[in-house]
Amino acid sequence: MGHAHPLLSDAVTAQIQRLHHVSNLFYIPEQGELAKWIVEHSCADKVFFCNSGAEANEAAIKLVRKYAHTMVEFLDEPVILSAQSSFHGRTLATITATGQPKYQKNFDPLPDGFAYVPYNDIQALKEAIADCDEGNRRVAAVMLEALQGEGGVRPGDVEYFKAVRQICDENNILLVLDEVQVGVGRTGKYWGYENLGIEPDIFTSAKGLAGGIPIGAMMCKDSCAVFNPGEHASTFGGNPFSCAAGLAVVQALESENLLENVNARGQQLRTALETLAAKYDYFVEARGWGLINGLEIKTDLDLTSIQIVKTAMDNGLLIAPAGPKVLRFVPPLIVSEAEVDEAIAILDKTLSELSL
Repeated sequence: MGHAHPLLSDAVTAQIQRLHHVSNLFYIPEQGELAKWIVEHSCADKVFFCNSGAEANEAAIKLVRKYAHTMVEFLDEPVILSAQSSFHGRTLATITATGQPKYQKNFDPLPDGFAYVPYNDIQALKEAIADCDEGNRRVAAVMLEALQGEGGVRPGDVEYFKAVRQICDENNILLVLDEVQVGVGRTGKYWGYENLGIEPDIFTSAKGLAGGIPIGAMMCKDSCAVFNPGEHASTFGGNPFSCAAGLAVVQALESENLLENVNARGQQLRTALETLAAKYDYFVEARGWGLINGLEIKTDLDLTSIQIVKTAMDNGLLIAPAGPKVLRFVPPLIVSEAEVDEAIAILDKTLSELSL
């Protein structure tokens, strides 16, 4: 929602003057209202609030392990399969779930119970599940991003995710989707999984949920909601202040028709990026959903995403790398047609200055 959006500013100003924090031992109306909105606008039945995406993914990992130990017969050593090039956070468990060794370096010994497969490769997934099946050890969950952000802005393949869902159903394996980057309207739908034609058992959210105010959420279906009171908790999770911000955001999604804007501006941005790709011949493709888009640089060029990002910043455009060869474009959901045009003009100028 950009910076200082009136709806968000008014909501947090009013809330800080009333009540900003209270223990979760008490019912928090704002938390209840936000959970209600999420459940009514997703496949979830239950919501657990925390403070960040890493914490949301930690909650999902703990939920998977308890489900495996209490609901799956003879499963003493549960394994979570995640994707190579994924990113799930920076705690010990979530960097272990992250399929990128660079984030794990020098933090060993890492927790057991994780293995990795290529993204969008169903045969590799089947083989990994078979490889893990030994004694009381087998796959308890598959943890994926609906669209890989840090992994290069790579959207999930619809047929792949449908096959994953079927395999999970047939083998009592939970499907966990990390929607920290793509949830809450970023893709032009409320949730990233809606682009894939499937429903997860568990999914997580954070970044956009409260418009920049710290919040995280782990959502699940009743079928795997096995936490008992006190088994997982968060001191600040679901506090009145953060949840008031979250309510302002999700209500704005509806009242300001933000999904319509995300889809329109996303298409405008991708079309413009494709035009630049053809003009400069530096790039493999532009790809993405809604307002999370990537522009991949050819591997044989002596040009990195960081070089382009730094030069663009000097010219007044803030973009981000998604690895050494992908530019990531994630403007606010309220971005205007004129602002997208301005951004593309600056990027065009940037690329001309870096002309090879």
